[in-house]
Amino acid sequence: MEAIADLLFEAKILKDIPRSGFAFLGAGRESVAEHSFAAAFIGYVMSQMEPGADSQRLVTMCLLHDLPEARIGDLNYVQKKYVVADEKRAVADATQNLPFGEEISELIDEFNRQETMEAMLAHDADQLAFILDLKSVADVGGQSPDKWLPVVRKRLKTELGGKIADAVLQRKWDAWWMETYSE
Repeated sequence: MEAIADLLFEAKILKDIPRSGFAFLGAGRESVAEHSFAAAFIGYVMSQMEPGADSQRLVTMCLLHDLPEARIGDLNYVQKKYVVADEKRAVADATQNLPFGEEISELIDEFNRQETMEAMLAHDADQLAFILDLKSVADVGGQSPDKWLPVVRKRLKTELGGKIADAVLQRKWDAWWMETYSE
């Protein structure tokens, strides 16, 4: 049970690790845990829309994909030019004493390889979470997301991911409640 408690504390620390890329936007902020929740929720939605997708596998992959950042931090685009993180070692160290450690390791590895439908959908969920953040910042007047939105949109691998991105980009961040607002 000690290894379980340690894993829970390790995952909890993701609430306190900021996503480092927001510094380059000049607006917005988010923790790794907040991002993982958004990606997992998007993964769930995608699993309901993609026939044949293994919902549990997809959502779990989204939930776990950034767990290594508890040990290696959230390296942004610039930092990755100079720092090489040993993610495999971080995952191995985090899971070595867990009865289901191999499953966690395999899911993170599958996410990174991007060879299965679930891994590609999880990748897109990860990018769609960022697109939602960028679109929200742009909708309240931020200028830098305009540069990043096309870049991130091009990262999407699935047709479904592209359709969701296009819908997000065509809506305002507050349309879900503002269109029915009345006093």
